[in-house]
Amino acid sequence: MTGFEARQARRTPHAQGVTKSITKGLARATTLAACASLVVGCGVIPGTTVGSGDGSVTVMTWAPQDTAATNKPGMPAMAQAYARWINANGGINGRELKILTCNDRNNTVSAAKCARRAAKENVVAVVGSYSQHGRSFLAPLESAGIPYIGGYGVTADEFASSLSYPVNGGQASLMAGLGEQLAQDCGPVALIRPDSIAGDQLPLLLNSGLEAKGHGKASDQLAAEDATEYSSHARQALQRAGTNPAKEGCVVPALGDRTFTFMDSFRRDRDDYPAVRTGTVLGSVDQTVIDATGGRSGPYEGSFVTGWYPVETDKRWDKMKNVIREYAFEDNRIDPADPGVQTTWIAYTVLKAAIEKIGDGDVTSVAIRHALDNGLEVDTGGLTPKLRWRFEDLIAAANFPRLINPEVTFQVVRKGQLVAARRGFVNVEKTLVDAT
Repeated sequence: MTGFEARQARRTPHAQGVTKSITKGLARATTLAACASLVVGCGVIPGTTVGSGDGSVTVMTWAPQDTAATNKPGMPAMAQAYARWINANGGINGRELKILTCNDRNNTVSAAKCARRAAKENVVAVVGSYSQHGRSFLAPLESAGIPYIGGYGVTADEFASSLSYPVNGGQASLMAGLGEQLAQDCGPVALIRPDSIAGDQLPLLLNSGLEAKGHGKASDQLAAEDATEYSSHARQALQRAGTNPAKEGCVVPALGDRTFTFMDSFRRDRDDYPAVRTGTVLGSVDQTVIDATGGRSGPYEGSFVTGWYPVETDKRWDKMKNVIREYAFEDNRIDPADPGVQTTWIAYTVLKAAIEKIGDGDVTSVAIRHALDNGLEVDTGGLTPKLRWRFEDLIAAANFPRLINPEVTFQVVRKGQLVAARRGFVNVEKTLVDAT
């Protein structure tokens, strides 16, 4: 008998780790479970989803792949590598971890389909995922009672749903932090951002950070998210940022994967504006991008970068890197410098802590939410501050009521390497509150 089979044989048929609110529904849940094995369409009580019934725990990770805009294939790949590592070492409390993946395709229809599939497959959580379409996927998850743990944080919706458990401050904290970082060193600032719902938040947040440190507002330029070239945008941004010869201006491309394309245009015209630097956020640039664009002789040299986590060379990432090396089987989709991959690793750290907290009780979506809502503190090994989702842990930003981690890191590109510009984390809670 395997460890998983032995664990399953010892488990009782009753949910032991869930809240009192579903105790009276256990008989009904048992009846429905039996019905589901006989009749198609019996369904599952919202919020009581379990694994596959064989002692395993089933979760889902989704992200856009093979699209004309932002792609994050490393996130589902990281989830699969994490599961291989966990299962090779006995599972979580003896339970096998099973991963389902889904392609969000950067559109509302596919995002909603992924969420409905999660409900249909009875996953207990969606973990470490990326989507720009929070309104499309959160409604199906909420109907099924499925928690959303460690989303990338690209939309405000992830910081509003009571079933969302963010591990970072999302794009909001990055842009607010970048504003604070640029305010002290930059003259005029020009922002180039997507013409999208997610992009509409960026000027407000960047300006809040700039103004918090006594700087004026940035100019705001809209660009198509899937554009193939940005020559006119680059020239306009350089002109706006280069208006003060006495102090270096800064251009801020916040275009996700398309930042690389923008910088190709930016590089061609930059010689006419030598007193202009760039500032951006992780997700728009990482070490791989810096290397691919020329390293210390490329356009990112001297750039200011704001991130959620320590730089990729920090020893606190060694455990994740070891897992990638040993269990990803040379999967080139997984880049340890990608903040999406890093977010997935941290999100699964949270899931593991929640399942361990449940102990021998049944692992259901309600049990996981109960553990997270009732004071579970998750230590991520210093990659973030300790995470906890009690009411008193939420910051007072009206537009981001579920945000618990308003801390960012300031980084800079020196000699072609992304390094820490300041030790430790920088708390941008006040800037976020003022912005809303």
